Amino acid sequence: MMDKDLLSIQEARDLAAQAYEAQLIWGKASQEQVDRVCAAMAEAGYQASDRLGRMACEETGYGVAAHKKLKNELASRILWESICDVKTVGVIRHDPEKRLYEIAWPMGVVAALTPSTNPTSTVFAKAISAVKARDAIVFAPHPSAVNSSNEAARTLQQAAENAGAPAGLISCMRTISLGGTQELMRHKRVRVILATGGEGMVKAAHSVGKPAYGVGPGNVPAYVDRSADLEKAARYIVSSKSFDYSLICASEQSVVADRPIAAQLAQLMQVNGAYFADEKTADILRNILFNPDGTMNVATVGKSPQFLAQLGGFEIPADTRIIVVRLNRVGPEEPLSREKLTTVLGWYEEDGWEKGCERCIELILFGGRGHSLVLHATDQDVIMQFGLEKPVFRILVNTMSTLGAVGMTTGVMPSLTLGAGGEGGSVTGDNVTVHHLFNIKRLAYEITPPPEAAMVGSGKSSGPTQQELESIVRQVMLEALAKK
Repeated sequence: MMDKDLLSIQEARDLAAQAYEAQLIWGKASQEQVDRVCAAMAEAGYQASDRLGRMACEETGYGVAAHKKLKNELASRILWESICDVKTVGVIRHDPEKRLYEIAWPMGVVAALTPSTNPTSTVFAKAISAVKARDAIVFAPHPSAVNSSNEAARTLQQAAENAGAPAGLISCMRTISLGGTQELMRHKRVRVILATGGEGMVKAAHSVGKPAYGVGPGNVPAYVDRSADLEKAARYIVSSKSFDYSLICASEQSVVADRPIAAQLAQLMQVNGAYFADEKTADILRNILFNPDGTMNVATVGKSPQFLAQLGGFEIPADTRIIVVRLNRVGPEEPLSREKLTTVLGWYEEDGWEKGCERCIELILFGGRGHSLVLHATDQDVIMQFGLEKPVFRILVNTMSTLGAVGMTTGVMPSLTLGAGGEGGSVTGDNVTVHHLFNIKRLAYEITPPPEAAMVGSGKSSGPTQQELESIVRQVMLEALAKK
């Protein structure tokens, strides 16, 4: 039997080489060819959204198949509609006054690391964006989502080839090992890395020494102000936290409720399926959700509240959609103040938006720097204060955090790769899409004559005069003779 690690390394090398050859061809494609191929990919992905959503759910055991279908639709047709008019070939902008031309230039081969939480939708989004930028892309999927990720990549590659793209433009590793993934990232033909997943994966991507877009965890607070539409806020929070069993990194992790409306908000959330746990149940959740080192127990990721109750040996109402735990601390001593990629939500109460702001910042700094925050309020002064003060790059107002952050219900760019900026150790705070996957050349004509002092023969040169040069030469010759 052959060593799995060696097989994985060889596969990474082969796919990177094939991608390079395909990109050499694709890099010469016209804008019309690029757009025809990408449109075909987006439509193929959209049509396969239901099938691949079910496949991802069955393979990983995470989430809700119907919700994964929605994410696939977002990452295919909706994403394509947001970038279809973007120019990625030839001259993309011209400033006649500055006599400046901007020319699109593909990066080349993209190495894409994808998570088990969103294994098919992330493949869709990255592949369509990369091909639109005239790049090739090779995926290294999470080991627990190899089949669904490969099928998503195969679906798009087949559609691309049928529309005129070269073979090997989109590919996905099947034999997964740490060594193989590292080989892909380090391969000489790879020009940029797109890493979506856990903190360890993101750090590995950044350590390779190549340009990398690494995006990791969020610890998203949801502040509900006394000015909020409470019925809407309650319904949105429960719906968002239960969406795909909280597998999107922008899902709400804790509610910070303004004290005067906290009791009413809790009641409205209960009407919508929130179960408020007692302290005994909270202790059980602390023990089953997290390992002693603070990492999340993978057996509880993307699971229903009923599954968690059965695992923990406690009872909840049959119609429960999320479990809410009242908390008063943030940090390592309170595990439930961490990011929870499952149907458990923290609950804090603070009196006034200023105190609520402080608690939100505390949560963000504990595992969610740069990521996202959702705010429910109608007081524009409060909304703007949160916008100005929070160290995150997506501040979502009166919407579901999960769907708002990825661009389904807001005007931000549709994407499953959410940058956390310098605050979170990322190179960008944007939703990563086609704009991040090609470079721009500048063709610049002279519009301002150079200063006379910079010109040869101006008489104002800062260098030595001819007489000074002759004196230096004589001195060097005399010193050489003296040594003899």
